[in-house]
Amino acid sequence: MKRIITLVIVITVIVAVLRSVFFVVDETQCVIATTFGKPVRTITSAGLYVKWPNPIQAVQYFDKRLQIFDPQPAEAFTLDRKNIVIDAFLLWKIEEPLRFLSKVGSITGAESNLAALLTSEINAELGKYELSDLISVETEDIKLGEIIEMVTNRCAGAAAQDYGIRVIRAGMKRINLPPENKDSVYKRMRAEREQKAREYRAEGQEQATVIRAKTDLEKRQILAEAYQQAQTSKGEGDAEALRIYADAYEEDPRFYKFMRTLDSYKKILKSDTTVLMSSDSALMKLLLDFDDFSTVEPMSVPEELVSIGETFVEEPANE
Repeated sequence: MKRIITLVIVITVIVAVLRSVFFVVDETQCVIATTFGKPVRTITSAGLYVKWPNPIQAVQYFDKRLQIFDPQPAEAFTLDRKNIVIDAFLLWKIEEPLRFLSKVGSITGAESNLAALLTSEINAELGKYELSDLISVETEDIKLGEIIEMVTNRCAGAAAQDYGIRVIRAGMKRINLPPENKDSVYKRMRAEREQKAREYRAEGQEQATVIRAKTDLEKRQILAEAYQQAQTSKGEGDAEALRIYADAYEEDPRFYKFMRTLDSYKKILKSDTTVLMSSDSALMKLLLDFDDFSTVEPMSVPEELVSIGETFVEEPANE
């Protein structure tokens, strides 16, 4: 029993000695070995390593993977003295473990210093721009990309020199307004949009007026040309009709007069027309003498009688 206890004690001591002498570095880690608290070696490659047992030498492990730092939102002022709330973030990793250990000591200490650095650089850069450069409906007016690039460069330079940290990128997740300022800013933005809308409407109405005026002018020109063509055609038609009438009259004047008289009768004598005429009227002879109306001299009806209303009165010839 004593042998077993002794063997267990010996094995335990050996394991403790081995663990204090050997240590393993993972792919995601970097290690700084210290002798009596003084850094003597930096290890960044994975593998199995040997050191002096504690308390002569000790090792400190650090995560060398990319870190995402997401601080609390902070207020900042723009060039036109607008108060805004910036929700920013920072991507970083340990670049120089020895400097990192001596300056900040841990991830928590690094994030505390990075928070102050990030806030300072954002405030300094935003003070050069107006609110319209950060928030606008016009994409080409937004200068947020320039601001982020400048903040990233400045944070990277300061963090590398002071803390041994490599800043990959600084960014802004959200730009908001303090609750007490939202209503006034929204009203101003709404007023600006309404003014812009009125300008667009005025320009549209002006263009519409120009288009209507141009269209009316073209309409009048078209109607004038059409009227001119119509009058020309009508004049040519009247001339052709007169020519036909003249040819017909020259061909047989008596028959032409007879046909013209019949046309006049068609216009004068309606179904409800009352005609008073003497017994020796040429019209009466023409209407009653069906046996031989060729001997009747056709009556020449004046043109004004053609357009008389419903009643035609012919007075006696002797009067």
